[in-house]
Amino acid sequence: MGPGNGAGRHTAALPPAFGGAQVVGRGVGPILEKFPDVARIAVLRGGGLGDLLFALPAVAALKAAYPGATVTVLGTPVHVALAEGTAGPVDSVWVLPYAEGVRPGREDPARTDSFFAEMRGEGFDLALQLHGGGRYSNPFLLRLEARHTVGTRTPDAVPLERTLPYAYYQHEPLRALEVAGLAGAPPVGLEAQLRPLDRFRAAAEALLGDGALPGDGTGAAGNADAPAGVVVVHPGATDPRRRWPAARFAEVAAACAADGCRVLVVGDASERQLAADVAQASGSDNVRPIAGEADLGTLAALLDRCDVMVANDSGPRHLAQALGTPTVGIYWAGNALNAGPLSRSLHRLHLSWLTHCPECGADITQVGWTAPRCGHDSSLVSGVRPEDVYADVRLLMAMNPHPRGRSASP
Repeated sequence: MGPGNGAGRHTAALPPAFGGAQVVGRGVGPILEKFPDVARIAVLRGGGLGDLLFALPAVAALKAAYPGATVTVLGTPVHVALAEGTAGPVDSVWVLPYAEGVRPGREDPARTDSFFAEMRGEGFDLALQLHGGGRYSNPFLLRLEARHTVGTRTPDAVPLERTLPYAYYQHEPLRALEVAGLAGAPPVGLEAQLRPLDRFRAAAEALLGDGALPGDGTGAAGNADAPAGVVVVHPGATDPRRRWPAARFAEVAAACAADGCRVLVVGDASERQLAADVAQASGSDNVRPIAGEADLGTLAALLDRCDVMVANDSGPRHLAQALGTPTVGIYWAGNALNAGPLSRSLHRLHLSWLTHCPECGADITQVGWTAPRCGHDSSLVSGVRPEDVYADVRLLMAMNPHPRGRSASP
């Protein structure tokens, strides 16, 4: 063995992507030395609700590493709604202009130029790219003209000051934490943690409805061992391949209602018909569709109030997890690797292990920036059995140590 430096650190063979920075510790990957004089931080993370939730552990790490600094997310309208509807680590959100590979939509060059002029006026000291492999997002980030830049990078993407090689199959919150580590921010938590705001609680209670739970805790069928409480079901998902069939959700909803539970089927305005289909197929008056009736703050307060959520791999399921609400999730195995909960005490997964499209036989494991998908939208998770999902709902309700309204106090 050669001579050591006495500190247990090895810095002689640092990757060039680290920009020559010294490794000062280990977290999710190496923790590099912090940048000096950082007061304004920008985080680029477009996409949906879940995408920002995946980035929140990194935001919390940055806030802890740079006390007094503000963190601005460059995101989408749903990210504004999340920041305004819950208590979390984000200080502000700017809505991204439409731009290829960053925010899909019809681009307006004048609007884009105006956006960057405003952002440069913010004087960001540090900008992090948490939006994919960087082919489009790295050039976008560089237009902010922040003093320091950190992010992920595929081989064809332009480099930033410190970069992390991008591999598609990596748990998204942990990927974001690894990027934060390059900026000198060790983890303070591995998953998002949010609290609902008190001003939304009354609206959430109104959606629950008045009166005692059916069965007075003994279950509609008189089963004294059956749980009674509130179950929230979300049958939607942005990618139709991630959706468990509505009839399967209806079976679970009907079983929960028969146990004396109040079941609410949630979703956004575009999912009203889907929620109605689930409620109708359940055949129970205790299963009620409320899709499109709650803004994001009210949904957060409702999820905080419920006992268990049953959902696909979707933004609302990730939100429930961030609020500390037990969940039963239906996942394709590849999505579970990237977006599944890390723990199993309060979060149960039911996995589909399909590796090929059920319509054309294409290899569906080859995804991400290197391989476009085949284009078929058939569910990849339809083989998950309702009785197995229902069994986990019962188990979580029986063992859940948290009362409904668990986040009433900070």
